[in-house]
Amino acid sequence: MLRIATFCSVLLASLLPALAAPRGENRPPNILLLVTDDQRWDALGAAGNPIIRTPHLDGLAARGVLFTHCFCTTSICATSRASLLSGQWARRHGIHDFATSFTPQQWRQTFPAVLRRHGYRVGFVGKWGVGRTLPREQYDYFAGFAGQGRYFDPRRKQHMTDHLADQAVKFLESCTAEQPFCLQVSFKAAHCQDGQPWRLQFQPARRYASLYRDVTIPPVPAAREEFFRRLPPFLQISEARRRWKVRFANPEMYQYSVKNYYRLLTGVDDAVGRMLAVLQRRGLADNTVVIFTSDNGFYLGDYGLAGKWFMHEPSIRLPLVIYDPRLPSALAGRRLDPMVLTVDLAPTILHLAGVPIPSAMQGKSLVPLLQGRCTAWRQDFFYEHLFRHRRIPQSEGVRTRRWKYVRYLLPEGRYEQLFDLAGDPLEVNDLARNPQHQNLLRLLRRRCDELARQLR
Repeated sequence: MLRIATFCSVLLASLLPALAAPRGENRPPNILLLVTDDQRWDALGAAGNPIIRTPHLDGLAARGVLFTHCFCTTSICATSRASLLSGQWARRHGIHDFATSFTPQQWRQTFPAVLRRHGYRVGFVGKWGVGRTLPREQYDYFAGFAGQGRYFDPRRKQHMTDHLADQAVKFLESCTAEQPFCLQVSFKAAHCQDGQPWRLQFQPARRYASLYRDVTIPPVPAAREEFFRRLPPFLQISEARRRWKVRFANPEMYQYSVKNYYRLLTGVDDAVGRMLAVLQRRGLADNTVVIFTSDNGFYLGDYGLAGKWFMHEPSIRLPLVIYDPRLPSALAGRRLDPMVLTVDLAPTILHLAGVPIPSAMQGKSLVPLLQGRCTAWRQDFFYEHLFRHRRIPQSEGVRTRRWKYVRYLLPEGRYEQLFDLAGDPLEVNDLARNPQHQNLLRLLRRRCDELARQLR
């Protein structure tokens, strides 16, 4: 169950010769990496959401690959973004707060630094999120900002998402076919505007005000009061519960907040459409790989909570779409279910670019999965959240294909949970104190200890 097993996509034999080399010239691909903030895996049309409108992203999924089980290894902005850049678990890169930046030695092993040394033009637009120092000199084009920023900044006449799209378009307009590029676009959306009254928690552009107006969004399946009551007491008084009270505490708040959350993401989709149009118009689309994901998931009232941080699926499971126009058309539109992680994106980008992957990276390249080749793949992964906050208990655990082991690191000791994701996908029946599951609990506890040691 916990060992590495073989994962193999079934392909027709006639496809195999086409996988030897992508279509087009043998030149390094451009990379467009799009990262939203706090977007849960199912807040995407291509993921089966029947309400949210994300046609450009859905189109990328239809022409590319949708990974249905993508996860972050730490569900909080700074740490997750550091893991995405470095391909490392927080156990190794050591960024557990909003103040710590990469050291110069660490930065040299991030994917933008490696790409730049190998001739790529690298750009960054949007929310930086890793430490207090902006790495302007480490990019050829840098239009990032520190902190959370504001959707409606009085210094701008635009909504932030539109402003970021303009900056991304400016970079793309200056690119040529002669030099490969990698552009990271890091949206603020759909992050809330912290510290605001409940009607201002999520702030989409005004032109989306009527979107979803005539729709009633059903509550998420785990939003039932009885599920909140099953949470351990320390989660019932956590920061996640406090934020629930200013976003989802009654049906009116829920409809208002979730619709604005969806409107923010539709705004992102429109921004993505603008970028894709520039790539097409400039003749760059056929050699540009587009990767779309988020930094972490988000509770939309699940278990009576808001925010992220903990190890429930809504908090750690993300959208991931990768569109590589060079792959055979017969490989388009696939939905792949191996457990892939945000730490896999850095080695994937370097693999796509054909440059060496630093040994310090702990993720795995997804290129073999994209190309439909048989490969050994992980059957479990380690989760950690060591951010210090008096109302956010630290946690770590292991998720396998079927089971989830969670332990909260409380001042008075560990509090363990065990869930059977096959029989209990909403994670409401804690089996950690069930006598029939004690052997499994010990096995997963040892596996968690083992992974924590290995990933330093």
